[in-house]
Amino acid sequence: MLEFLNKPYPFNDDLRHNAKIIFFISIGVLLFLLLFQPIDYSSYSKLDVFYLITGLAASTFLTLSLNLIILPSLFQRVFIQRKWNIKKEIVWNIWILFSISISDFLFYTKLFEVIDISFGLIGRILLLGFLPVAVLIIINQDRLLRSHLKSAVRLNIRLKDNRNLKEKLVCFESEYQKDSLTVKVDAFILAKSADNYIEVFYCSNNEVKSQMVRSTLKKAEQLFLEFDFIYKCHRAYIINKNYIEEITGSSQGYKLRFDKIDFPVLVSQKYINEFKKLI
Repeated sequence: MLEFLNKPYPFNDDLRHNAKIIFFISIGVLLFLLLFQPIDYSSYSKLDVFYLITGLAASTFLTLSLNLIILPSLFQRVFIQRKWNIKKEIVWNIWILFSISISDFLFYTKLFEVIDISFGLIGRILLLGFLPVAVLIIINQDRLLRSHLKSAVRLNIRLKDNRNLKEKLVCFESEYQKDSLTVKVDAFILAKSADNYIEVFYCSNNEVKSQMVRSTLKKAEQLFLEFDFIYKCHRAYIINKNYIEEITGSSQGYKLRFDKIDFPVLVSQKYINEFKKLI
């Protein structure tokens, strides 16, 4: 149970979105009071009824504004998106229900100077407090559903694009045409500068092969600009991060090990920050 309560839950910190929610919920409370009349208006004058209805709607508006806009802005360390979880969301909704109910209760008793409080009155006040919280929960669930559906569509598109990218062919053109090499992007492991040549390592039939191509690393780098998993980590190396077996540290930077390749690839200080982001 505790494990479930500690699961991450996205906190709604979109202030503009919350401002719209507050406005429409307050209008909804106003209409609810007019149409369903949860409080008996028969013993009140029309002016008192007007004060009651508009006052309760205004009370709801102010309390929601305090909870959804002012408190998250003042106590940003409490309302941190990445640390929010189901337990905090439950407590937060209970607090909103409690604060709205207390606000409405105080307004009602102050306006009509009620001394004898009945359970029926308390129940109706709680109902008025529960209504905005129920609407907030429904809106939040709908927001999460829409967000996840959109992100799922984007992820599927990205997966498809990545598959297509990996299937693409790249051609390392040599100054001597017979030495040119064409490989699938997904098969490319790394390229190493070697004087006037580059040595290209690639996977073929589950074996690591290599070929010398009379070209420059700069030209090879241009072939991979659209592939975010292929990266220049050193003035002498371009690597495919998907083939990295192990990363070790050294005073010069990092050393990368690749399966079936008998030398380490260096990540120089110049490229370390970008390399961390890539990994």
